[in-house]
Amino acid sequence: MKVGFIGDIVGKPGRLMIKRHLKRLQQEHFIDFTIANYENASHGFGLTQKNCEELLGYGIDMMTGGNHSFDKKEIFNLFEDYPLIRPANYPKETPGEGLFRTTLLGNEIAVINLMGHYTMPMVDNPFTMIRSIVAKLKEDGIRHIIIDMHAEASSEKQALLHMLKEDVSAILGTHTHVATDDLHIAEGCCYVTDVGLTGCRDGVIGMDSEVPVKRFLTGLGGHFDVPDKCKAIFQMVVFELGENGRCIDAEKIKIYDDYPKIVIKAWNEDL
Repeated sequence: MKVGFIGDIVGKPGRLMIKRHLKRLQQEHFIDFTIANYENASHGFGLTQKNCEELLGYGIDMMTGGNHSFDKKEIFNLFEDYPLIRPANYPKETPGEGLFRTTLLGNEIAVINLMGHYTMPMVDNPFTMIRSIVAKLKEDGIRHIIIDMHAEASSEKQALLHMLKEDVSAILGTHTHVATDDLHIAEGCCYVTDVGLTGCRDGVIGMDSEVPVKRFLTGLGGHFDVPDKCKAIFQMVVFELGENGRCIDAEKIKIYDDYPKIVIKAWNEDL
């Protein structure tokens, strides 16, 4: 089976790039299941019901979150009706779940959302928690396990790879919005430190540059804003999983505005 993973979708420009390109890419690359991170989808902060339905209508099958999952309070009522999850290491009393399970092509798939510690809200330890989650899934016979690790620190994401590369199918990093050039397959696990945003590429992490620049010059904050018009980018990792849940091939797809796509093959450490 082939899975497509889209990182942080930032505001209207990100949603429009999904609308323009996703369904065509799903056909061209024979993608069976598409995951995306929703936490910045509604003007950069959280997710509304309208934008949730919009993105699912463009061909996304389920969505993961992060530290901005609860910025739009209406999401509290969306978890039961839509294929959405939030980081599993939020306290158990937090609305929503951190694990999504479905069956595809005769195989059960599990998608887990985790959040790192550095600069993030107060959550449980993702490293101790994930061991028990993965162990339970494997006891249930599930071998196709995909993790969205939403974290600021690249070290946290890389440490997770070394912990779990023999036990999970893929670890895809999100949150920093800046794509990293380390897509590879290690012992059957697809890994990239950060997939990168889908949205504006000519500002600062998808936002208009005025407030971030002022903040760095003066130390004074302000409201980050997503421009209505900008130069945009679409970014997605596509990886193929075998019957045993191990990754056998992966590639990164990038599209700048409406220019031809750029496809970069992952380095396979196992060959």
